[in-house]
Amino acid sequence: MSLSGWKQKVVAFAGGLGAPGLFLISFLDSSVLTFPVINDLLLIELSIQRPARMPLYAFLAALGSVLGCVLLYFIARKGGEALFHKRAGEHAHAIRHWVEQNGFVGMLIAALLPPPTPFKFFVFAAGVFEVPLFSYTSAITIARLFRYFGMILLITVSYVLSRVLLKRRAPSDDAD
Repeated sequence: MSLSGWKQKVVAFAGGLGAPGLFLISFLDSSVLTFPVINDLLLIELSIQRPARMPLYAFLAALGSVLGCVLLYFIARKGGEALFHKRAGEHAHAIRHWVEQNGFVGMLIAALLPPPTPFKFFVFAAGVFEVPLFSYTSAITIARLFRYFGMILLITVSYVLSRVLLKRRAPSDDAD
């Protein structure tokens, strides 16, 4: 995963901000820029550094992502179908069909799929093909909350299990 120079500076700046930086990266990644898995890595890093703030970090990552998706939705409504077809290429027809046939559930599933799923195409398609904003936003919100809170749950479980395993494998002082 190689980021251009200016993107590396944005990531470094955002990482230095902590929680607000995570929100910023999540917003930008879900809207006008692409930072592949950076928000996930930043969520993990911040959560390891300050475990008590994990729920805050997950919430801000989800909120930034949802607001970024809403911005892209409105850009797509203004940009129109021609731009969608140009950007989505050979996948345009399948994505349009998926969005039109599946609505809420389709957006929910698309938002839950891991990278490198081209999620922005689904977001853009939702705007172009006028998926109702409430349904769209609800699906994205549920999916992002599930994703980010699920991630911190995995971090917590991994941390606890690793501590237990390390404690069991630590040599006892009685062995000498």
